[in-house]
Amino acid sequence: MTGPSVTADRRRLPVRGDLAHIRLAGRYFVPHYAVPMPHLARAGAVLLATEHDDAEVIAVLPEGSVFDVLDIAGAWAWGQFGEDGPVGYVALAGLEAITS
Repeated sequence: MTGPSVTADRRRLPVRGDLAHIRLAGRYFVPHYAVPMPHLARAGAVLLATEHDDAEVIAVLPEGSVFDVLDIAGAWAWGQFGEDGPVGYVALAGLEAITS
């Protein structure tokens, strides 16, 4: 990688200081890159700005929509709603793993 670092819009690009979506490898330097784990949103699933119940609501996920989980910590999943949608946290109770 050469040139100055690019600052990511953390609400639109799945990149944090410690982790990023695998498709961003080579564009953003982080210690780890993750392959998304698609999950389906359950009724009432809410995308939040942080992993706290009282955090700012970014979006209400339509039931059955795909949320790409990139990290799970405790009762929270961090990831992206759709391919180019908003990034944030969803309670694991609001998601269902897609099994093949």
